[in-house]
Amino acid sequence: MAEEDDGASMLPNDFWLDMCSHIKEGEGAKAVNLALNPERNTYYNGTHIWNAIYEENCLEIDNNDDNSEMCFEEKVLYRLLSGLHTSTTVSIAKNYFPPSKKKGRVDWQPNPQYFMERFSGHPEYISNLHFSYVVLLRALRRASSYLDSYDIRTGSADEDKDTQILFRRLLDSHVLSSCSSVFSAFDETLMFENAVEGSYSLQENFKGVFHNVSSILDCVQCQQCKLHGKMAMLGYGTALKILFMAQDDLILSRNEVVAFINTLAKMSESMREVRELSHLYFEQSDKFARELPLVDPRKEHNWKISDEIDQYEMMDAAIESISAMARMDMISERREVELVASALKKDTSLLILAKHYASDLDKFYLHTQHIKGEPMIEKDDKKERPDAVVVGSGLAGLTTTLKILDRGGKVVLLEKEHRIGGNSAKASSGINACCPLNATYGDSLDSFQKDTIKSAGDAANLPLIQTLVGNSAKAVSFLKERAGVDLSLLAQLGGHSYKRTHRPNNGMAGAEIIYAMQKAVKSYEKSGQIEILLDTQATKLIQENGTVVGIEYKSNLDGDVGGSLYTPRVILATGGFASDRSVGSYLSKHRPELTQFPATAGDFSTGDGITMATELGAGTTDLEKIQIHPTGWVDPTNPNNPSKVLAAELMRGVGGLLINSKGSRFCNELGTRAYVTDMMLRHDDAYRITGQWSTNSSVPTFSLILASSAADDGRKHVDLYSHKKLLTRLNGVDELANWMKIDVETVKATIFDYIKDAERGNDQWGKTSFRGVPSSDLENEVFYAGIVTPVLHYCMGGVTIDTEGHVLNENLEIIPGLLAAGEVTGGVHGANRLGGNSLLECTVFGSLVGENVPIVPREPQVNRLTGSKEAPTQKKDRLISSLELSKHNNSDDCWVAIHGTVYDLTSFAEEHPPGAESIFELAGRDGTEAFQAVHNQAMMKDFQDEIIGVYEK
Repeated sequence: MAEEDDGASMLPNDFWLDMCSHIKEGEGAKAVNLALNPERNTYYNGTHIWNAIYEENCLEIDNNDDNSEMCFEEKVLYRLLSGLHTSTTVSIAKNYFPPSKKKGRVDWQPNPQYFMERFSGHPEYISNLHFSYVVLLRALRRASSYLDSYDIRTGSADEDKDTQILFRRLLDSHVLSSCSSVFSAFDETLMFENAVEGSYSLQENFKGVFHNVSSILDCVQCQQCKLHGKMAMLGYGTALKILFMAQDDLILSRNEVVAFINTLAKMSESMREVRELSHLYFEQSDKFARELPLVDPRKEHNWKISDEIDQYEMMDAAIESISAMARMDMISERREVELVASALKKDTSLLILAKHYASDLDKFYLHTQHIKGEPMIEKDDKKERPDAVVVGSGLAGLTTTLKILDRGGKVVLLEKEHRIGGNSAKASSGINACCPLNATYGDSLDSFQKDTIKSAGDAANLPLIQTLVGNSAKAVSFLKERAGVDLSLLAQLGGHSYKRTHRPNNGMAGAEIIYAMQKAVKSYEKSGQIEILLDTQATKLIQENGTVVGIEYKSNLDGDVGGSLYTPRVILATGGFASDRSVGSYLSKHRPELTQFPATAGDFSTGDGITMATELGAGTTDLEKIQIHPTGWVDPTNPNNPSKVLAAELMRGVGGLLINSKGSRFCNELGTRAYVTDMMLRHDDAYRITGQWSTNSSVPTFSLILASSAADDGRKHVDLYSHKKLLTRLNGVDELANWMKIDVETVKATIFDYIKDAERGNDQWGKTSFRGVPSSDLENEVFYAGIVTPVLHYCMGGVTIDTEGHVLNENLEIIPGLLAAGEVTGGVHGANRLGGNSLLECTVFGSLVGENVPIVPREPQVNRLTGSKEAPTQKKDRLISSLELSKHNNSDDCWVAIHGTVYDLTSFAEEHPPGAESIFELAGRDGTEAFQAVHNQAMMKDFQDEIIGVYEK
């Protein structure tokens, strides 16, 4: 029997039936009107996706020659994929610039230059588009009988009738008859002729590769791009089913038919757009030529640039671009001399490059690499300019900086405060990440993304959210492995479906991360790669020919001292604007009713980066979206201070109770931030009626109460807040009532009602989880109590960016030379930031920016310091008594005992991320308890040189 059957006859009749099985609908899939969602420029960089797709196109054929030519089946699949790639690129070029009132654009506009840059010199790409169209047409012709009788049901009888008429008009189209001559460009019957006799492994490999390529589309982070990509692959798969299957066995789903027809239309439309874009490109080129003193090149076959172009204008453009590259340190002084000499000699190649690329320095620089010149001697006294200037030293700025330094780059880091860290140093919740080491208890990227989208609400920006979530595991790994941060604990915050918030085992997340990152960045100071300018405020971005080329700055210590820094890239990491309540501030413009609320951000959070960027035309996103956190501590010694310490959500998570001035609970303490805040603000009569906060109302305060079991569960935080005098320890309900200035019987009744609710498993506000419930013996229960109030916590809005951190103008076009990361940007969090995503945003987008900034090649640095390395220990055995320790008790002589060792922290105090004050408060005494509340003991391994001796209590 084997001798009589060939491979084709052994192929099961239904073998190709599952061709499209790996193109699946997502959860909650719904019908999308493609006419309202055409393929357009989304600024999504899908290079990695296309690379993966092309790499996947490799059939497993028994061939020992790795360099062998592709087999026929591989060529077919490659040409189909290339045709799809071409069609996608053409669609982007045709719909490149979005509507803009400022630019006078009513509709999407094309970019012929982009089209020509992608296809000039590559006619085979256009040929592959035509090939794909032919394959689809052959499938349409072969399935015409099947499709003619296909039962189309849309849910509307009238629409079904119209669709059927259109369908038959397509099948009767003259295209199928008039194009019969081109069908020979592809013949599916020639495929699999080289299959091994008695086997259909080649067909299995072909289908397997198609399935794998289809699955890659699930990695696309741009939802619109994924929609069109999946539709096209489904259309391809349907066409191949039609061509490979016997018509009697053919079964097509409604989705397959819809995708097939739409893909056919997509290819047809792309071929038309190729002609339109080509015509537009040459039309614009003619227009440009007419604006110069040119003769018509079509009338002069021996055309020479010296005869037709005003060479002096071209020389001027070339020299201006060369000068700009030199100022930005894109080229050396020697190279500058070479290129200027070429321009003055009217080098034809250089002048043509200037004509087309003078407005894009990066491309002008790239193409001028092929122009040679006489070598010149470069001066030795020229100061090398940095690859980037980073403005702001929070986690976003430090991450960007460290990424550039690790690649051998040179950075100037500007910080307007006296210390590094910004608001990142205050973060306590942790950093979210999905699935590093597969240890997130059933979590998935899809679940993490859904939680983030749900929190973001209607303002969700899917490409930015997908970038945030998709890079989260990499971000946490970077902090752990590169900076040496302990993030071994995993917690589940409000709004999350799984445990995915990573925290230190012994310390506060923000303080630990900033300390480690600061240390890693400073390790490059000796090599000269990093220059850190503290007390230095950036004041203005320098722009030339539309490109940011530097920044102006001033000293905050001496206002008369300032200057300019030139660099090819400026990265803004300046944070939000929640602390600026002045007239004309972003807060007063966009949310004036919130100006009287205190904020958790430092007083340095004034929106400087947004101001500098918008002065150059940068777009902004979601500036009106300000997150209010329900619980900021009110310091009893300074209750009117507009800056508050955040009372972490963990305080409510472990069992903290919120009680109003009447001694009553009023909400589910475990509700979302927005819900708890709303329930707090409802204590104001006007807000309760209108739902709007009035500038005439006073921000309310409440008591946050923890029983002893709740305090034990949140011991790290309780110790920290107690040390700061924000929590008070109270013995028994009488002391608690006296502290609250409320009748003790009222307090007892509230707590007993809560105990009953806990026993029942629910309360009137829907609370079903009860931790840290007080003991019924209220007389002997130990309570911890503090005053809290709603506070401005985070600005979701900021400058508009793309998924790589480029700052976009109001028309969503990249501003060359300007990037941003962190709270200064808008769109990442939508209407409401999910807890734990702020440190993640800083790390993810700081990494993306730092990894992609071009750097000037330099000698590799061999003294890189990683967080995992430990300094050699030189423990000193001198005994230090309490009396001797107490004598070193001021800012000029600051000794502190920590875990039995005495350290001289006088010099370090000013570098302490949370500020020197918290170090000086411990001067001359044992600071172990305060240290443990914030830091990990392993941190002190870096302070061997500061050891004075052993503490003798």
